[in-house]
Amino acid sequence: MRVLVVDDDFMVAKVHSGYVERVPGCTVVGVAHRGGEALELAAALRPDLVLLDVYLPDMSGLEVLRALRTGAPDDPFVLVVTAADDADTVAAALHGGALHYLVKPFDSAALGEQVRRAARMRSELGGLRRAGQDDIDRLFGSAAPASGAGPERLPKGLTTPTAELVARVLRAHPGEDLSATECAEEASLSRVSARRYLEHFVGTGAATVRLRYGGTGRPERRYRWTG
Repeated sequence: MRVLVVDDDFMVAKVHSGYVERVPGCTVVGVAHRGGEALELAAALRPDLVLLDVYLPDMSGLEVLRALRTGAPDDPFVLVVTAADDADTVAAALHGGALHYLVKPFDSAALGEQVRRAARMRSELGGLRRAGQDDIDRLFGSAAPASGAGPERLPKGLTTPTAELVARVLRAHPGEDLSATECAEEASLSRVSARRYLEHFVGTGAATVRLRYGGTGRPERRYRWTG
């Protein structure tokens, strides 16, 4: 997936570019520090995803968002990454067609999760000729949680797309149990993130956990889907 990074701070843009480059299959094709420059690069490079700051020296990132999201099928996804946390700006980004909104500062795992989500959505859209309701619900993030996956309102810091991803990994191993490390590798998540979702599923009854004792050290926690 081709990514354009837009941020007025040169160091922040460099850090975000590094985060993106860690995601398998993703490449930063351009970096812009002004709104006008972002629009020129987007037109020339045709990125799949734009990481967009709101505070730019020549124009608001929200204006850039509206220019990028025209409604055409080949419009790039836009992930707003900004220090702006006021409700009006968040609402404007939502109505402008932003895929998601991350408030600075955030870590590489949070950004990586949203970049991977954009890549999955792009891949799924590219493989559809006609969209069934299940496909549409999944793409719009409004699918009901899988049976046994717990309440639709996830704990703070957990997101529905990633919960569904972890659930799919567990369900792909019926009758088997996985460690947090094994689950993280299959889901392309950090071990810490995978374990948070796994423990959530255990708490809701969607998964069970058992301890596997080795020769030394702490026992390993292994998870099995029961939903």
